[in-house]
Amino acid sequence: MDYKDTKAAISTITYDKNQLEAPTQNIYKAIAIIAKRAEQINSDLKTELVEKLEEFATFNDSLEEVFENKEQIEVSKFYERLPKPTALAVEEWLKGKVYFRTPDSE
Repeated sequence: MDYKDTKAAISTITYDKNQLEAPTQNIYKAIAIIAKRAEQINSDLKTELVEKLEEFATFNDSLEEVFENKEQIEVSKFYERLPKPTALAVEEWLKGKVYFRTPDSE
């Protein structure tokens, strides 16, 4: 999924409890599902960031020479400006884009 074109909140927002719990009828289940989705998003973003930073990596055998790579700095700053994974997960949850299922208990 492309997280760069999201309109998730960067600042703090108060959400309606009833909206959050509506799909599950249980606020605790809803928060657990949102938390798991936030972990998935965080993992995806981290993997993507590491791949992009490796493109610009320079491997030196000398410890004395410190080399600042401007491309790496720009990529890092871009990812720092993205909304937090929890904000992205809440946005997906409220729009109904998160699939969840409950195993049947016997």
